[in-house]
Amino acid sequence: MNLKSQGSKLLQGAFILSAAAILSKLIGTLQKIPLQNLGGDAVFGIYNTVYPLYTMLVTVAMLGLPSAVSKFVAEASAGREEQEGHRVLLLSSILTGASGIVIGVLVYAGAPLISVWVGNSHITPALRSSAWGLAVVPLMAALRGYFQGLHNMVPTAVSQVVEQSVRVAVMIALLLYLTSIRADASGIAAGALLGSAGGGAAGLLVMLLYLRRHRRRQAEPELAAASEAAAPAAWERETIPARRKASARIRKLLAYGLPVMLGALAVPLIGLVDVFTVPRLLSSGGSEAAAMAQFGIYNRGLPLVQIVTMLATSLSVVFIPALAEAKYRGDPGLIQTRVSLSLRWFWLLGLAASAGLAVLAEPINAALYGDASGSGTMAWLAFTAAFGAVSIISSALLQGLGAVRAPALHLLAAALLKAALILLLVPQQGITGAAVASVAAHGFAAALNVLLLHRQGHLRLRPADGLLRPALLLAGLSLAAAAASCAGGAAAAAAGLGGSRTAALGQSLLGVLAGCAVFAIGAVALRLLSESELRQLPGFGPRLADTLKKLRLLP
Repeated sequence: MNLKSQGSKLLQGAFILSAAAILSKLIGTLQKIPLQNLGGDAVFGIYNTVYPLYTMLVTVAMLGLPSAVSKFVAEASAGREEQEGHRVLLLSSILTGASGIVIGVLVYAGAPLISVWVGNSHITPALRSSAWGLAVVPLMAALRGYFQGLHNMVPTAVSQVVEQSVRVAVMIALLLYLTSIRADASGIAAGALLGSAGGGAAGLLVMLLYLRRHRRRQAEPELAAASEAAAPAAWERETIPARRKASARIRKLLAYGLPVMLGALAVPLIGLVDVFTVPRLLSSGGSEAAAMAQFGIYNRGLPLVQIVTMLATSLSVVFIPALAEAKYRGDPGLIQTRVSLSLRWFWLLGLAASAGLAVLAEPINAALYGDASGSGTMAWLAFTAAFGAVSIISSALLQGLGAVRAPALHLLAAALLKAALILLLVPQQGITGAAVASVAAHGFAAALNVLLLHRQGHLRLRPADGLLRPALLLAGLSLAAAAASCAGGAAAAAAGLGGSRTAALGQSLLGVLAGCAVFAIGAVALRLLSESELRQLPGFGPRLADTLKKLRLLP
């Protein structure tokens, strides 16, 4: 395969994987809305307490091996050493499978103790349900790493979509059944968490089917050689050398994978601060059940915020190779342009989403969740979208420029700040204090990343571009969204629909449309992004500029 066709294959694979990641994350994010609608705020609170813990434990159980497998299989494939790739896959599968089972058993047995640490006994059944997912998801991730190492992204993409789809289907089916038999909140939440195991099993099955087909396509002599290597006679003859080689491979895999795992743990750390502090602090002023209901209300805004950060996460992979290429070419001007445009682009999008959600918090809350409880908290939490998007993109930019550890350390510092603010604010302000702490933490992480880019000479900070003109744009966006929402509410009241979810949905949609229109017009009028600048954004910039020109939103 020549370099051009190989590069085309890599780009096509990256596009497939990014599209599947966006779709699967969108499914996983939006499933929280029917979860709250069917189960209520208490179930929603329990789920949002346990799921971040589950995500962290899955990350630990994977041991960073999917990345290690991808790297070493790619190297083996480049050297046409397919059998070495098979051995790497076998060892990583054993390690991740065993790790997942061990951690799953520990979680199941230690669920009451973990509940004590969190400060709420209602999460025990849900913790035990999540343990089943730990038994299958890490092994599935190792198989994904194998195919990614072969530059075949289709199995990973298909398994991601299947996993999320089955997870949501199982969750909703169990929710409908458990609510119909009037199970308590703990039992309903436990049923919802079983969806993770169902989705993981479906995703693993997909990967095993792809692995089976892949091996069938390999040459017969290679398969025969693999069979002979696995035969009892060969094992007897080469027991000691084989074991030594296996031990060396295991050490090599773990040496690469464990630092990756530790870096990955920094991302969910900010969410885990909520889990280990907010429920306990809320319980101190009332019952554990009421604390879980309040925690559920606090989490209402997260699915909407996560759509913005999900987009930033999915697109961040574009900037790492783009910055690495510019750095390799020794072009500081190109680096500075790409860093500046990327940050400004996502800062504007994040601010627009935050301002819109804050202004429309009450009708959106009522439309999605049936009542307006916690709308003030949702309005505060909305601003994590802007700071979270900048934090994610700036982390990707730093990684592309070779600063791999700094973003993780900044997230750790932000998590410590959040913990301190939660302990200070939640006793006085309840869940609103937790939302303020979350905004401050994400803002702190984003500021540390941006300042590091500035100190390294890759970014020039211009207050007019970053603060003054965006403030004018947001003022217009907010006024337009609020006016359209109020007009929609008045029309609904005149039609006799005032106070209904339908009316709230109409208000929300009118506000969003008005805000988007003003944002598009204002961004052009204030010259926040020019056509030439858009075209310099890596990957999607030229296509976006062409689209905006066709819509006559660019001069």
